[in-house]
Amino acid sequence: MLHHIARLMEPMLRLLVPASGRHRQDAGEPLSPEPAVPAPPRCPSPHTAPLRGEDSRLVRPYLLAHERRDLAHQQREQAKRQRARRRALWLAVHGVDIGPRRIHGVEVVA
Repeated sequence: MLHHIARLMEPMLRLLVPASGRHRQDAGEPLSPEPAVPAPPRCPSPHTAPLRGEDSRLVRPYLLAHERRDLAHQQREQAKRQRARRRALWLAVHGVDIGPRRIHGVEVVA
């Protein structure tokens, strides 16, 4: 099995590794490594805006739970105020006044 692998790898190695000894081509000048050029820093494309945390779907569940709890609280308070308005209207239809106790900062006595 190793012999078959070696036979497959030999042509590829000949392409990648230069020949040794007298078969090596004469380049005329000694090979010197080229100076390494640092890669320019990557900057975002000018066509895209930076990402915001709100745009990402990867949000911790406990953060969403807190926001949902606040939203549910606001909805409960709004429903409570709506029920109070409806109750006051129903009672007003039947002749009972339960209106506000203060109007423009002045105590109103029924």
